[in-house]
Amino acid sequence: MSEKIVFCKGGGCTAKLGAGVLSHVLEKLPRGPENPDLLVGYDSRDDAAVYRISDDTAVVQTLDFFPPMVDDPYTFGKIAAANALSDIYAMGGDVKTALNIVCFPESADLNILGEIMRGGSEKVLEAGGILAGGHSINDTDVKYGLSVMGLVHPDRIWSNNGGRPGDRLIFTKKLGVGIVCTANRVGEASEEAMAEAIASMTTLNKTASEIGRNYEIHACTDVTGFGFLGHLHEMMDGKLSCRIQAEKVPRIEEALHHAEEFLLTAAGQKNRNHVEKYVKFKNIPFAMEELLFDPQTSGGLLFAVGAEEAEDLRNELRAAGLPAEIVGEIVERTEPEILVVEGDS
Repeated sequence: MSEKIVFCKGGGCTAKLGAGVLSHVLEKLPRGPENPDLLVGYDSRDDAAVYRISDDTAVVQTLDFFPPMVDDPYTFGKIAAANALSDIYAMGGDVKTALNIVCFPESADLNILGEIMRGGSEKVLEAGGILAGGHSINDTDVKYGLSVMGLVHPDRIWSNNGGRPGDRLIFTKKLGVGIVCTANRVGEASEEAMAEAIASMTTLNKTASEIGRNYEIHACTDVTGFGFLGHLHEMMDGKLSCRIQAEKVPRIEEALHHAEEFLLTAAGQKNRNHVEKYVKFKNIPFAMEELLFDPQTSGGLLFAVGAEEAEDLRNELRAAGLPAEIVGEIVERTEPEILVVEGDS
């Protein structure tokens, strides 16, 4: 297809509202009476809502959509779908149904829309789900995503704040896709780095989630728009702290070069402004700091698991072809909340 999507400002998860702005709005919303069957709601900062419908079944609900961050419509559809589906996997659930969310200019080539939706549909099928419908509106800019429903046992939900002191933190994908996409927008990213970013963004977190269910996962989240440190801050939940080994964090190496050249996202700077007061860097290069704040689109799962199981989980994830690594450890609450070190420093 020769016609390309025109880049939108802040494509992918860089388009998310900043965490600080969002918290300010959510805290003012009216709240109805508590419902004991609403196991996870918006006040938990978790990846999806969970509602119990029986003793052994709970519904997991999420939605996600955003503007394009790549030129190819089909690839954009796959990325947007993988990103939306990820929230189900981050809760330990299985995907069942999905609905398309489409914003598209009515005057544009509808073949582009067809390719976007084809990419999304293929990812839903890969997830084992059913694409059951959707909703579309005429808009000046392209946006696409999914509303997704999954199922999980009420006793096997992975929350994002259940970590324990001594737990090891395992991350399953490489950081840097936001910075690489930004560099690509201005013609600075290599074909190899962009291919690596696209391969990461189109990989479902299905395999990582299914492997994780063989272990006692204490907490899990997917690292997306708030960046690695933003989502890690949510995992600590004001009750825990952690130590991160920067050299262990999987990354697209070229992203470090682009960060050194200040090819950064506005969303990454919002993440830094919101989270940096909770973080102390010890001998960490500026470029690596930026990678840790970089908003990720369809990022990896971040697991908190007991030390006795961590290496086995990491090894099983790597055997499945994922670049998983043990990146840090949860400790008792102290200051700073998040300490990022290099080597033995």
